[in-house]
Amino acid sequence: MMREQRVEILSPAGDREKLEAAVAFGADAVYMAGKTLGLRAGSANFSRTEMIDAIAWAHERHVRCYVTMNILAHEVDFQGLEEEILFLRDAGADALIVSDPGIFATIRDVCPDMEIHISTQANVTNAKTCRFWHGLGAKRIVLARELTLREIAAIRSEIPDDLELECFVHGAMCVSYSGRCLLSNHFTGRNANHGECAQPCRWRYYVTEEKRPDMNLPVEEDDRGTYIFNSKDICMIDHIPELIKAGITSFKIEGRIKGAFYAAATTKAYREAVDAYFRNPEAYSTDPYLKDILEKTVHRVFDTGFFFDTPREDAKIFSESTYLRPAFVAGVVVGYDPDRRAAIVSQRNKISNGDELHVLSPSTRPDIIPVDGLLDEDLRPITSTPRATMRYYLPVPYELEKNSYLIRIGDKDNPVKSAT
Repeated sequence: MMREQRVEILSPAGDREKLEAAVAFGADAVYMAGKTLGLRAGSANFSRTEMIDAIAWAHERHVRCYVTMNILAHEVDFQGLEEEILFLRDAGADALIVSDPGIFATIRDVCPDMEIHISTQANVTNAKTCRFWHGLGAKRIVLARELTLREIAAIRSEIPDDLELECFVHGAMCVSYSGRCLLSNHFTGRNANHGECAQPCRWRYYVTEEKRPDMNLPVEEDDRGTYIFNSKDICMIDHIPELIKAGITSFKIEGRIKGAFYAAATTKAYREAVDAYFRNPEAYSTDPYLKDILEKTVHRVFDTGFFFDTPREDAKIFSESTYLRPAFVAGVVVGYDPDRRAAIVSQRNKISNGDELHVLSPSTRPDIIPVDGLLDEDLRPITSTPRATMRYYLPVPYELEKNSYLIRIGDKDNPVKSAT
């Protein structure tokens, strides 16, 4: 077993706003994609011009940028591939994430010095496969999500010290083996292995009998149907020491198609947990407020994935289709007016005088502040903030950091209770 080393917090950057949120809240690195070759076509992703600017911006803040090229490639995907690789090299990408051996070989031919990470789509589940990729020049393996911590520790002990291991520690799981799935192709014609997954594993399913095609029978007694493919979300915030002791180099947070608040909240929680562990490993325990931060994000029921149970022992199926939406973002702090002791806020959802907001800031603990004395951008008193993205002044008892999120508990259409 290699000695414990500081681990990387790797956050999703589906677009520029999410990139900036992840960086502000403590990411060591982000993973992102261009308009092609990545497995999240549903995310906005980055044009070439945006990619150049985003990588330069992140590097100025000492944050690494890994670019996904992890589709399962067809012949047509190799058209223009060499040019794209050279572009990403010149743009400053710190590594390329790949799963297809053909794409891997092309990168090695065109840019032999480019760092390559092997995607979870490659389904690496053993030390021999890790050594195979390392022998070809891979720097890091993103292990399949189906491995237990015991298996990961065994792999770590059998591979070179300079080969890094990355694992998903938070976010959505896939019912298929490390994301390889044809359900989306079958039902919608959208190729999951080309980044277009329609997530049919989240849909409701019924059984029909051959001679009674109009009669839908739920597989389980649930009038909404059954969710036999639907998976829970990973949340390993309570198991930071175990993850580190297993020899994982990088903690990866899933969620490029989720919002910027999700990127901020999840990054902050794992950043602070990891930092607390390394300050005093022997005395480490999970601060409850970190779990509370994660609970405020949009998510499904949390689980520890396969880190402690193999798929055979527990398939991690979730019998509901809906997300938990315990909170919504009211606004993002873009500045502070010391004369008026007021935060300058960019509106995301309507709030009114008399409301109560939870504050999530990059470097301080969460807090709760009352809403009172709202002013519009022209410093006129207002009772609410009804216009999308309007800027307004919110009196606060102390200066709020730029990039802080103001959150209201409860669904925006049903503020008295969480959506379930």
